[in-house]
Amino acid sequence: MRYFIYLIILLTSCSTSEQNNSDTKMRELTDDQIVKRYLENGAWKIRYFSPEYQLYLDSAIAVNLNLAYLYQQKAMPYFKQGKHELGLKSLDRAVELDPQSYIDYRAFIKCIFARTYHESIQDFKTAKKLKVENGVVMDHTYDFYIGLCYLQLGDFSKSLHFLENSIDQARKANGENWIHFLDLFYAGIATQELNRHQEAILYFDKALTNYPAFSDAKYYKALSLFRTGQLNLAEETLTECEVDFKKGYTINEDNAVYVTYPYQIKQFYIDVLRLKKW
Repeated sequence: MRYFIYLIILLTSCSTSEQNNSDTKMRELTDDQIVKRYLENGAWKIRYFSPEYQLYLDSAIAVNLNLAYLYQQKAMPYFKQGKHELGLKSLDRAVELDPQSYIDYRAFIKCIFARTYHESIQDFKTAKKLKVENGVVMDHTYDFYIGLCYLQLGDFSKSLHFLENSIDQARKANGENWIHFLDLFYAGIATQELNRHQEAILYFDKALTNYPAFSDAKYYKALSLFRTGQLNLAEETLTECEVDFKKGYTINEDNAVYVTYPYQIKQFYIDVLRLKKW
């Protein structure tokens, strides 16, 4: 009996020792090794939206609770599913651990996905202080997104100010031909909202120079043409808009498959404008 009890104690001790050794080895993994084991050979091989993806991320986080990149990767699919509050729980942790790397990404998420515009503006202001005044995230300048936020908040003058800053930044860096058509498009929208239709048309024309089949720009150009009494040209532009729209020529940002961008048109917008002409 004593021998049996001793054997149980010995086996339990060995099992605990093996577990401790295993845990120690896991904790000794470098950040690159964690990413390789749980992301490259795990999460990234399956669908973003599957439960298994989150299990891989949770396992990686259990190995290193302080690796900000893991929280960002955990958050990302939630935003693409419209689960913004859930995603922000993880992304907030990433920003807490490494604000230098993730504050501007969170600002982008709050602008395009979560649509918490005041918070997005504040994050971009913080990013300018932490990183660089004329920063870029997700292919656009900080000022582009700030301009977009103010546009959605109805402060069109501020919106235009920041969008023009973004345009100037691109012009100074790479020349006129490298100005992004969305900077020009949204500058046109802000100008149109200020009831400055001739200026708005100029912005839409510049956007169309860079993206000739851009149906959204043609729609809002047609609107300004109607508002300024240029009815025949407005009708022609609206007809072109509908042809391009039906071919799928709209805002072509990577994330546009997950979320509708501000002022992005729908078919019924075209139908109503053709009917009302105003």
